Amino acid sequence: MAIARARAEIAALHGELVRNGLVVWTDGNVSGRVPGADLFVIKPSAISYETLAPENVVLCDLDGNVVSDTPGSDRAPSTDTASHAYVYRNMPEVGGLVHSHSPYATAWAARGEEIPCVLTAMADEFGGPIPVGPFAIAGDDAIGRGIVETLSGHRSRAVLMRNHGPFTVGVTARDAVKAAVMLEDVARAVHLARQGGEIAAIPQDAIDRLFTRYQNVYGQQPDPGRPAPTGPVDAATQTYN
Repeated sequence: MAIARARAEIAALHGELVRNGLVVWTDGNVSGRVPGADLFVIKPSAISYETLAPENVVLCDLDGNVVSDTPGSDRAPSTDTASHAYVYRNMPEVGGLVHSHSPYATAWAARGEEIPCVLTAMADEFGGPIPVGPFAIAGDDAIGRGIVETLSGHRSRAVLMRNHGPFTVGVTARDAVKAAVMLEDVARAVHLARQGGEIAAIPQDAIDRLFTRYQNVYGQQPDPGRPAPTGPVDAATQTYN
């Protein structure tokens, strides 16, 4: 049942990438851990979003090997599968991972330039600037290594892989998709702001206060995609809560 629920959720979440303009054609992918197992599910390679259904979402182990648990479930997984597996093995707090080619975030990645934290929405959601990861080519776990290297010890849930595009992580797949949507929104806003002149920095102490408030106080009740806060955030070390 856990595998079936994970497949259904991941199939549905891919629709959010399309609705929010984060992908074109068959680009991009969402993956998510299967609760209680050393497994994750991910989009098949080169399948259209219109035909993606729970039954063709691919089940993999944490080494990126396909697990054929039902007839017809042995489709080739995304070319990013080895990198997703690497992230899950090395970042146990991550429950979901998203890769998109959203245009504004990808433009920052093409320049190899981090997105500075000049909006309160960025401080809230990402706790600082969006960092740039190293250049890597899909096919093995090189991208995953770059994601882990860049995000380890960083509060951001997003990384711009140089000359490639954005990846976002979350405590669940839904949380990672939210981060991908928010990333594109702030990437666009900061790009447009810079066209008008110099952008205004937010002081670090204000970024810390905004992040702590948003992660622990904001909203009516805890987001079902996030665990309930258990105490104050250590602004210097907290990745996400």
